[in-house]
Amino acid sequence: MADIGFIGLGIMGTPMARHLQDAGHDVYTSKFFIEPRPELVENGLKIVESPKALAEKTDIIILMLPDTPEVKDVLFGENGVVFGLKPGKLVIDMSSISPIETKEFAKRVRETGSEYIDAPVSGGEVGARNATLSIMAGGEQSAFDRALPLFKLMGKNITLVGDCGDGQVTKVANQIIVALTIEAISEALVLASKAGADPARVREALMGGFASSRILELHGERMIKRTFEPGFRISLHQKDLNLALQSAKSLGVSLPNTASTQELFNSCAANGDSGLDHSGLVKALERIANHAVA
Repeated sequence: MADIGFIGLGIMGTPMARHLQDAGHDVYTSKFFIEPRPELVENGLKIVESPKALAEKTDIIILMLPDTPEVKDVLFGENGVVFGLKPGKLVIDMSSISPIETKEFAKRVRETGSEYIDAPVSGGEVGARNATLSIMAGGEQSAFDRALPLFKLMGKNITLVGDCGDGQVTKVANQIIVALTIEAISEALVLASKAGADPARVREALMGGFASSRILELHGERMIKRTFEPGFRISLHQKDLNLALQSAKSLGVSLPNTASTQELFNSCAANGDSGLDHSGLVKALERIANHAVA
C-alpha cells in the first residue's frame, strides 16, 4: 500500500481517488485546490496545507486538473509540488493539457530525481465511476510499471504510448475523433429529423451498420432525449480542441474539420451552452437549421 497524493478532486478526480482508497491506499490532498467531497473525507482522506507538503508526505502524486495553467501552478508555483520532491518520488499528471508544456514539466520534475508520467484519460464521469477509463501514458517504462497497479484501479485500457508528452498527444488525437464523430452524428440526426424521419428509429437502424459507434449509441440517444447534463462539458472539449489546434499550428499541420467543429462549440458557448454535455453540440446545428432533433 502506498501513500498517494491527489490534487484535483472534481467530477473525475473524486471517483478515481475513491477507487484508490477502496484498494487500501492512504490518499492525501492539499488545501491548495478545491474542497474535497465529504465521501472522500469520510473514507479517510487526509488533508495537508500545500502541494509542497503533499509531495513531502507521499510517494506518488497524482494530478487531475482542468488545464495547463493549473498544472503549472500546482507543480511550480509558490509551495508547489516540485519543492517537496526528492529522488524516488513519482508524479503522475492525469489532466488533459498541452503536450508541448508537458515535456517541459517532465524535464523540471526529473531534475529533482523524481519520475514523471503524463497519463490523460478518456471515458468521462461514467468511466471514472466504473473504473473503466482508457489511460494513455507517456514516460519511462520503469515509471509506467510502478504506476500500472494504480492505473488498473481506475481504468481498463491502459497503454504506454511513448515518452513524456506522448500521452497528451494521444489524448488530443482522441478528442479530435470524439468531437468530429459527435458533429457527424449531429448533422445526420438533424437532417433525418427535418426530413420527417423518426430520429430514434434512424439511430436504431444506424446502430446495426458500419456507422455504429459508442458515440452514436450514447450521445445519439442524448440528442434525441434532450439529456444534456454534463458527463463531459462543452467548455472542456473546447479546451482540448484548442490544444489540438495550438499543437497543429506549432507543427505546421492543418486540421480543417477540427477547426470547424471548434467553431460549432464556440457557437454553443456564445448561446450559454458551455456547461452542457458535449453532445449538446447538436444545438448549434439545430439553430442553423431552425429545427430541433426530437
